Amino acid sequence: MLRLLKYELRKTQFSKLILLGITLVAQAVFLAGLWGKKEDTLAIGAFLLFAIAIVGIALMGILSVVTLHRDMNTKQGYMLFMTPNSCYRILGAKVIECALSLLLAGAFFFGLGYLDFSLILGEGTNKQLWDMFNQMVRTINQHIVLDAPHISALIFEIIATWLCTITTAYLADVISSSLLNGKKGGLLITFLIFLLLNYGISKLLQLVPSTIGVIPVLLWQGVIALVLAGIMYVITARLMEKYLSV
Repeated sequence: MLRLLKYELRKTQFSKLILLGITLVAQAVFLAGLWGKKEDTLAIGAFLLFAIAIVGIALMGILSVVTLHRDMNTKQGYMLFMTPNSCYRILGAKVIECALSLLLAGAFFFGLGYLDFSLILGEGTNKQLWDMFNQMVRTINQHIVLDAPHISALIFEIIATWLCTITTAYLADVISSSLLNGKKGGLLITFLIFLLLNYGISKLLQLVPSTIGVIPVLLWQGVIALVLAGIMYVITARLMEKYLSV
């Protein structure tokens, strides 16, 4: 499993280095605005960092789905299924790689955001700019406030639900590459299945009562999403064992 995990990590390391480079450029813009007392530059840098954090976390999952699709649809990638590794192990390595990437990306951007907020407050930045940061966070959840418990719960919920979405995409892609391979309209059917599954999952997560409080809601939604991700993993691995293993 460790060898498979290293193999999966190597597949996405170049894209992650590019993301890191872009983040460092945005951070440089932010610091230039902060230390140069240029609020416009500071606001641009802050917006870029916020956008990169959202896109970057999403990218971790997208890369994982892309590598699975490539493995199942190219000769070089398909050789992975000819190794003496079960599809459970192969898919498990992909899930672990995706989860680790999501966790590390979330921790990195959370730490960077905490540092930047501390620098802003240390510089005595005006209330207007602070309100702008607060509004950015509220675009994700209007009940979130900028403190460690709320932000931590939000990051956990985002990572868990995104991992659930990724495992659902795994299942859709495996269906496309096995059960519906070569059939007319197969990709469209798979895409519709993906949308329906995610719609059902979102409705299920909404059943968590909001009356228990913002942080418990986020934590429960994250736990439910992780359970559903596990179910999707088992279903996907079983299909891979039946239709893709050699």
